[in-house]
Amino acid sequence: MVFLSSFSLPVTDPTWIFLIVLIIILFAPLLLGKLRIPHIIGMILAGVLIGEFGFNILERDSSFELFGRVGLFYIMFLAGLEMDLEDFRKNKVKGLVFGLFTFAVPMALGIWTSMSLLDFSLVSSVLLSSMYASHTLVAYPIVNRYGLARQRSVNITIGGTVITVTLALVILAVISGMYQGTADGLFWLMLCLKVVLLCLVIIFVFPMIGKWFLRKYDDPVMQFVFVLVMVFLGGGLMSLAGMEGILGAFLVGIVLNPLIPRVSPLMNRLEFVGNALFIPYFLIGVGMIIDVRTLFTGGSALKVAAVMTVVATASKWLAAFFTQKIYRMSRSERGMMFGLSNAQAAATLAAVLVGHGIIMEDGQRLLNDDVLNGTVVMILFTCIISSLATDFFGRKLAVEQPADTSPSEQDAEKILIPVANPDTIENLVNLALVIRNPRAGGDFVALNVISDATASPVNAERGRRGLEKVAKIATAADVNVSMVSRYDMNIASGIVHTIKEYSATEVVLGLHRKSGFLDSYFGNLTNNLLKRTYLEVFVARFETPVNTVHDLVVLVPPRAEYEAGFKKWTTHICRMAGQLGSKVRFVSEKETIGHLRSACHHWGTESSSVFEARERFSLQEEMSLKMDAEDVLVVVSSRGGSVSYDPSLERIPQCLDRNASIANFIILYPEQVDMEDMVSFSDPIGIS
Repeated sequence: MVFLSSFSLPVTDPTWIFLIVLIIILFAPLLLGKLRIPHIIGMILAGVLIGEFGFNILERDSSFELFGRVGLFYIMFLAGLEMDLEDFRKNKVKGLVFGLFTFAVPMALGIWTSMSLLDFSLVSSVLLSSMYASHTLVAYPIVNRYGLARQRSVNITIGGTVITVTLALVILAVISGMYQGTADGLFWLMLCLKVVLLCLVIIFVFPMIGKWFLRKYDDPVMQFVFVLVMVFLGGGLMSLAGMEGILGAFLVGIVLNPLIPRVSPLMNRLEFVGNALFIPYFLIGVGMIIDVRTLFTGGSALKVAAVMTVVATASKWLAAFFTQKIYRMSRSERGMMFGLSNAQAAATLAAVLVGHGIIMEDGQRLLNDDVLNGTVVMILFTCIISSLATDFFGRKLAVEQPADTSPSEQDAEKILIPVANPDTIENLVNLALVIRNPRAGGDFVALNVISDATASPVNAERGRRGLEKVAKIATAADVNVSMVSRYDMNIASGIVHTIKEYSATEVVLGLHRKSGFLDSYFGNLTNNLLKRTYLEVFVARFETPVNTVHDLVVLVPPRAEYEAGFKKWTTHICRMAGQLGSKVRFVSEKETIGHLRSACHHWGTESSSVFEARERFSLQEEMSLKMDAEDVLVVVSSRGGSVSYDPSLERIPQCLDRNASIANFIILYPEQVDMEDMVSFSDPIGIS
């Protein structure tokens, strides 16, 4: 009884506040998932119930302000971070058109309804209409869950979000300046200068800082905190410039996009923390400001809430409808654009709070109490509609996505990563992550081979630590890893036996950074391995982290298109370029270039690829050219006796050794037909 007597509502103890929020985050999705209600709605409704307008269990204190702000920034940051920049470039005009529609239609419809139905003044109507025009990507986590972040309709909506939110916030800044007596010519000039200067700093300076830091420090905690620093620095600077901070967070997401591959451990950590804590906190906080009782009080409050909700929803649907008709998009894509753009939260709250705080000369508020209450009701309904629509059309789009039946896309991959040197492990795992097909799944096999000639407890312990490092990096990216340590007569034999036992589909090998290219490791191991396996083999060395790669230069020998593994390795190169946001420059003879162009067109990377046809392909000449430190040279080699084999391929190590500007390289041996039981003249008795 003493315990109960000390318990009162609302709860103020930080421990109990955090516990209640965690219980909501844990059980709301479980309960509403059975009712097929999107999790986002559950979080918002839970906020309504526990807030001061519900059962008054919790008050919206500074913790909800802080975590809610973080969650809002996180939503916008992840939206920029997970965009397919190449697809965004291709659809930038569509995004601009949709952005103008989703701004102009709500503005026109809102001004007319506010003045004719609600009897508001012109200035109040303009500010209220700008609230309809802006929107928040509240339903974006649903897109993320269905793996649709790179869909055309999603990228168009995100591009349109930038346009309409920027224009809406400009209107807010202008009206606020009008009533503060600052909206003169100098105000406009300073606002434009500050915003332009800040955008240039974020676009050009932030990537340089990001590259330097991610290249210098590989500690996962430091990288995670660094990214958060960049996000809130961008948001804070944008706020100082007089605009909403969410624009800064979104811009930071875009500029860091090429540095954080979608399948990297860092991306996994960013998504995990945001979806597990910050974003739910924001959604619960949104629910806590909603007063459902205004729906039942009658009078003008109900009328204002109804008009606001209908106009906001109808205008966003019309904007999506016009864009769909102009570009002949599907109904599901139209539904996705409408669903993502319908939710009102961030900029809407900012606008109504500013408008409610402005007192006009007649003593009236620019936006009265009815608009304030109507806004929170509009937020509730638009968030619910947005979540339901995004979930419904997200399911349809996930089903409608064209499925390629080629083996390279549908069969599960199992990539074997032999570990020998701890300095190369992280880059090898990251290389395997960016060539792996995330849709088909597949695991990694981390292998440590201890040769009988060098067996010792020290080598065994060193190998065990290497395997654990592989597992730590891969599992951070949600990839299962099998750790294998074995004794064998030599390294090549151990790799071959593991390939058979674990049904590996690709092999990723590394070189010690300080090894010579003519030493026994590169020569004997690679040659012995290639003679005894037909799988695709990557031999890689990276002086810079994989995620900081800028461009790929791919040298392809003539007749490479006739190899059995041509489709597979081109798929891996295109996938790697897509994950890293890199451009690819293919160099080969004219006939082979035609096949490479077709392969890139099939995987949608033709626009980001450059094709250089040579009358006569000379590997030595191409490998003698100077390269940037952030580029990767990919040399497509071949096994002896294959159709694209040329004796000049044997001189690849010497060429690499002579050209000091080649810091990062991959020697790729394409997959061959299974020649396990075949005998060749080059190896008549099958000696490995």
